[in-house]
Amino acid sequence: MGSGNSYLTVQAQQRMPYYLSYLKRALDDGKAEVSAAAIAGELGLNDVLVRKDLAAVSSRKGRPKAGFQVECLINDIEKYMGYHHTKETVLVGVGSLGKALLKNKEFQMYGLKIVAAFDVRRSLIHKKIDGVEVYSLAKLSEYCLKRNIRIGIITVPAEAAQDVAERMVDGGIRAIWNFALVKLHVPDGVLVQNEDLASSLAMLSQHLRLENDMSDSRWLE
Repeated sequence: MGSGNSYLTVQAQQRMPYYLSYLKRALDDGKAEVSAAAIAGELGLNDVLVRKDLAAVSSRKGRPKAGFQVECLINDIEKYMGYHHTKETVLVGVGSLGKALLKNKEFQMYGLKIVAAFDVRRSLIHKKIDGVEVYSLAKLSEYCLKRNIRIGIITVPAEAAQDVAERMVDGGIRAIWNFALVKLHVPDGVLVQNEDLASSLAMLSQHLRLENDMSDSRWLE
């Protein structure tokens, strides 16, 4: 199977960054080849599943026992996921989270470049954060249409997120990375990826509470 010739499920696509991270560490460690079983063991996955995922994107078949060529597989995954083609994006909401994302340079490793930020606070307008200029929210749709922006990041409070999403859609944006704790209503054909930080924190807190309850019950025995 060749890179780009196979379709990956959403779950498989979500596993690709983990494979890529592991492969880059392996390359740094001087490994030229790596087996699906080794990757599966490191990531806690089924080796048959890993082999199927990698076969779908690899331009070269893995060799028995030796596995896949690391450098080639890295290139194949990055090509399949579109990391070789930089995609310009905009961010709306320059609060603490928004500023942290603007300063995160790792996005460019995955082909994502934040070219502009937007906010409603006058004190922020025309300021630059790590080289990214902040514009008035009123200019969002016009800016996206002019620059042909297709990806938008929302880091505003929940009550403002729907309005921002609608402005993004009006500006031609087709994919939204949403950090606001609210369900967005968008037209068919527009993808919304929700990053639910509150839910993740709740899961961690629940895990600790259950551990504490178990510890308390053992103490009482």
